[in-house]
Amino acid sequence: MTKGILGRKIGMTQVFAENGDLIPVTVIEATPNVVLQVKTVENDGYEAIQLGFEDKREKLANKPEKGHAAKANTAPKRFIREVRGANIEEYEVGQEVKVDIFSAGDIVDVTGVSKGKGFQGAIKRHGQSRGPMSHGSRYHRRPGSMGPIAPNRVFKSKELPGRMGGERVTVQNLEIVKVDAERNLLLIKGNVPGPKKALIEVRSAVKAK
Repeated sequence: MTKGILGRKIGMTQVFAENGDLIPVTVIEATPNVVLQVKTVENDGYEAIQLGFEDKREKLANKPEKGHAAKANTAPKRFIREVRGANIEEYEVGQEVKVDIFSAGDIVDVTGVSKGKGFQGAIKRHGQSRGPMSHGSRYHRRPGSMGPIAPNRVFKSKELPGRMGGERVTVQNLEIVKVDAERNLLLIKGNVPGPKKALIEVRSAVKAK
């Protein structure tokens, strides 16, 4: 069954494994999430649990948000996400979901919004090769050919300069190195999308072997 939690990316560090290997890890702080709603096939047409993360100031919440949170005996939440495929019998409204639902060695998928890099050229944005930089070549970092003459237009999938980053990205099959339940921390091997302090969703891996 799928498990999931919301947290914030704190940054990266390194830890030593028992065999002496140095492992690069991303630290994610996942303070206890609150189950705001349990969705069922009868009522909603599908099964899911709705998690709320990080309290919102009372002043910023509107009346429906306050009412929705009041059912779970909690403050209105800043971030609300759903986890599909969870075993809904295990959850009830108002329950707290903590980092200890995961354990070291679990394989997870991590979703976040990637760092925005602004308007970038074809080389940085799509990994294209540049032209020769010397000997009178007047072709250095441009996009290259726009396509054949016959259709008098540029095809839709042509890789051109434009806005880069700021997209929802999922990195699959990352390993949890350590779970620190006291400080609400997850240490995940490798890197995850987004800048520091970004919202991160951690779910059980879909394609884990």
